[in-house]
Amino acid sequence: MAKAKASFTCQACGAVHPRWTGRCDACGEWNSLLEEVSSSAPIGGRASGGTGRGRVLEMSNLADVNEPAPRRKTGIDEFDRVTGGGLVRGSAVLIGGDPGIGKSTLLLQVTARLAAGIKCAYITGEEAVDQVQMRARRLGVESSPVSVAAATNLADILATLDAPDGPDLVVIDSIQTMYIDALDSAPGTVAQVRATAQELIRLAKKRGFVLLLVGHVTKEGTIAGPRVLEHMVDTVLYFEGERGHQFRILRSVKNRFGATDEIGVFEMTDRGLSEVENPSALFLAGRQGQVPGSAVFAGMEGTRPVLVEIQALVASSPLATPRRAVVGWDSGRLAMVLAVLESRCGLSFSGGEVYLNVAGGLRIGEPAADFAVAAALTSSLTGVPLPADMVVFGEISLSGEVRSVGQADARMKEAAKLGFSSALMPTRRGKNKKSNGSLELREVSELQDMISFFERGGDSAVKAVSG
Repeated sequence: MAKAKASFTCQACGAVHPRWTGRCDACGEWNSLLEEVSSSAPIGGRASGGTGRGRVLEMSNLADVNEPAPRRKTGIDEFDRVTGGGLVRGSAVLIGGDPGIGKSTLLLQVTARLAAGIKCAYITGEEAVDQVQMRARRLGVESSPVSVAAATNLADILATLDAPDGPDLVVIDSIQTMYIDALDSAPGTVAQVRATAQELIRLAKKRGFVLLLVGHVTKEGTIAGPRVLEHMVDTVLYFEGERGHQFRILRSVKNRFGATDEIGVFEMTDRGLSEVENPSALFLAGRQGQVPGSAVFAGMEGTRPVLVEIQALVASSPLATPRRAVVGWDSGRLAMVLAVLESRCGLSFSGGEVYLNVAGGLRIGEPAADFAVAAALTSSLTGVPLPADMVVFGEISLSGEVRSVGQADARMKEAAKLGFSSALMPTRRGKNKKSNGSLELREVSELQDMISFFERGGDSAVKAVSG
């Protein structure tokens, strides 16, 4: 008979511990370990009724490649862009986001679009069927032939989906509400999330339907439950945005069938989520002219160039330790840029409070934003604005060098399309001074060279801060 073995799993990170402790050694979370009981019987052994030997696997050559499976396009271009051109048959997609950000709204709109051509099922464990129907009426998709059910018992769900005439697309909202009777753990725990997701993914591969899983997120912004859940699925999407903002960003952080870090931009309206075809124009819509502390960054999100305004404010502070507040960027990287500006350019930020904001609710993660942040900070400190028709991008090293970044031509082409006429950027070797977007290029190799761009119209201010 199989011997039961107890272990303790962290509900925050999924780390397994042999005994209970008050604090998880892997992630540092307190009171997050719960007991799980598993069988120690060997796979295929006598304890499980097996013969001790498995079946021989059929091997294939790398040259024996089948034709790629056709994708199911939803008709929502921003969603199709993030998924790599559409949904792949038999794939599992995990979508996470803060409560109330619009995950259920987005998936209901996607399901309603696809239901015109394929059979779709929407299974909710958080709402009643009446509530889903009310949302459908608000979105104007109540006439779509989508099958809706409210259930949390996985056995009932599998029995419904495992049929010859089963659906081609299934939405599970959310995976944390599903449970298996054989497990003693409560719904939402590591054991239940892992087991229910594994069974659903297995059935999706067997029947060939597209599986869309909604996942809750923790206060740190990651998918709640074990990290192994992200390794089990084919695609992981995060739905980002501020609740006070009408803009929503759908970001791909893992995709076995397309590019990662791709984004789709939506606008939340009273009729649901609408696509934003030109995110750059949207993020720059409320931008004022020449304002000190403002710089336009030409960034890349996946394969899409995006222009966004970076705002900086340097203010005097009576505190011994001035504040450093960042929205939409990495606070550690801001500290690095401030240190380089002080040590390499002679600017002083130690006596003032520094605030940095990425306008529009977008979160930037690429190092190419370093130079734009440095330009915005210098502009705010000196009171000299950057030219309104200039974009800035480049990476800063600890030595004060401005380094080149990838896809510079795509960044400049997007800037020229939106009416910008110049670019402050790293020096390009072997390139002419005109880009394919006909921008005037102002190339620098050292961060100290940037100070010269603030001398015109503010010579005394620059000299005062640079010593």
